[in-house]
Amino acid sequence: MAESSAPTDTDRPNVPQTVVSHGVTPFYLQRSPVRGRLVRLGQLAHDLLARHHAHPVVTRLAGEALALTAALASTMKFHGTFSLQAKGDGPINMLLADCTDDGSLRGYAQADTEKLAALLAKHPNASTQRLLGAGYMAFTVDQGADMERYQGVVGIEGSNLADMALHYFESSEQLRCAVKLVCAETPAGWRAGALVLQQVAGEGGIGEELDRDARDDAWRTALALAGTLTDAELLDDALPPEQLLYRLFHEEGVKADASRPLSYGCRCSRARLATVLEGFSEDDLDHMAIDGTIQMRCEFCNIDFPFPRANVHSQKSHQHHD
Repeated sequence: MAESSAPTDTDRPNVPQTVVSHGVTPFYLQRSPVRGRLVRLGQLAHDLLARHHAHPVVTRLAGEALALTAALASTMKFHGTFSLQAKGDGPINMLLADCTDDGSLRGYAQADTEKLAALLAKHPNASTQRLLGAGYMAFTVDQGADMERYQGVVGIEGSNLADMALHYFESSEQLRCAVKLVCAETPAGWRAGALVLQQVAGEGGIGEELDRDARDDAWRTALALAGTLTDAELLDDALPPEQLLYRLFHEEGVKADASRPLSYGCRCSRARLATVLEGFSEDDLDHMAIDGTIQMRCEFCNIDFPFPRANVHSQKSHQHHD
């Protein structure tokens, strides 16, 4: 059952104020033309995911999307919001996560429970592609009304979310990347993480000194070392990111840059939802009301906001009379 806020609640809902100080750790390899991002959501994963009482399959996919979004957002220079959205005709018909330039993270997955149960009865280990079905994946950078919005869209291809992201990089960005995503329920609660590697262009530094064969060898070495990373290591709160990176890549002279924080990032409020309601006509508002109350739900934090119908008036009606 969704949590509900009473009419006397403050404008903002009562949600966790979780901040993970070492959420994203950028790094590079001194002896290879490779850079990357290590993402560890820690307690933030549980606080975001546990608000939705979904099937574990749905929760795991939502957690992977959060970790991937945090990793990709940290690779870009922008002021606004970076979002990942996947829409398909499968049981999980919507997957959405976004992260602001200051690390505010949120997301959710929407599923048809009957279709999901039917699929899992036939395919208990159904791939992400089966779960999402046919559709598309979009990556969007929104920097506000005054800036042009950037969006890249690809079809859903690949057995898991990491493969789908790689399909986007290969077809749209033409970047050589590797992605590992993990989300699981641990004794401490839900945890999620990501490791993203990228081969940097040969412009300055060691990448410029290597010929193509040497660059290929360096990339294969980095992939082999990254392949030793276990799910348990990626999700271990007690293992500092710098220590984990050294364990993986010390032979390549790994250097970690300053970690970036991630925080609980739902931005809903009664005022914002009230503005949305004002965009409907009076007739629409009447149809939305049940027993004199309109319920608005924030899908991200899974909280209901009740609005007495008598207190909500349409701006359209005012504009019409004016």
